[in-house]
Amino acid sequence: MLNKLEKKFGKYAIRNLTVYLLIGYAIGYMLQFGQKFTGVPYISNLTLEPYLIIHNFQIWRLFTWVLIPPKVSLIWALFMFLLYYSLGSTLENTWGAFRFNVYIFGGMLFTIIGAFLTYFLCIAIYGADPAFLSLGDTVSTYYINLSIFLAFSMYFPDMQLMLYFIIPVKMKWLSIFYVVVLGYSIVINILGGNWVSTVPIIASLLNFVIFYFSTRNYHRFDPKEIHRRNEFRRQATPPRTQYRDGTPIARHKCAVCGRTEVTNPELDFRFCSKCSGNYEYCSEHLFTHTHIK
Repeated sequence: MLNKLEKKFGKYAIRNLTVYLLIGYAIGYMLQFGQKFTGVPYISNLTLEPYLIIHNFQIWRLFTWVLIPPKVSLIWALFMFLLYYSLGSTLENTWGAFRFNVYIFGGMLFTIIGAFLTYFLCIAIYGADPAFLSLGDTVSTYYINLSIFLAFSMYFPDMQLMLYFIIPVKMKWLSIFYVVVLGYSIVINILGGNWVSTVPIIASLLNFVIFYFSTRNYHRFDPKEIHRRNEFRRQATPPRTQYRDGTPIARHKCAVCGRTEVTNPELDFRFCSKCSGNYEYCSEHLFTHTHIK
């Protein structure tokens, strides 16, 4: 389905979408800084509030909530800008602009749906229009940013990130940590009766859940496919896999780090079409190396 949509609407995809998202954050930080001096609640007028959208026709809130940045210090904001520019740009280069657009805007759409679903569930449960319900502190782009991080870690699980600029940690371990903490907080909120803040969180990460399960290869669990692979392994002649000294032969080697499929079987290797010559790179250096001309 995405292939068909990309052929028809791919030309309308927004290139460098991450840059525009970060520009929106910059505007949000300026508004936060400005309201401290003017006393005008700029940020509270931008939040996604279903009650105000329905009853006061504040339609702009459907779009302006994406400008609200995470509540961090200036130093961590700069670090966040650099990190998510790198992650988002790499994902866009890997997927293509159209699929990256679908992923990001899908997360935003699910977040809006989750906010309105929470609003109507409150009406059904409490039996009245909940004017007291405020979702501004719950609905944000934080979990959309987290979905970018999780998607990146699926493609580059062994890439290292310097935690606190000192501790090298692989992306896959950070992602597992975030998922465990998020799952724990969701369970605690549900058990504590605070389901209002849980529904938008789950909805905003729904794009990653759909992406994760849609990229799984379920065909390999087919009994016929398992039987076919076993028959192939039984009939195939074992290839020559050793040098004279007993060292396994490597067919792929990264031109940057020198790792092979023998030393690091978890890596994928690809040739770069922009380099002059047959230069092969591992998945960590395919989009980050300097092209050889």
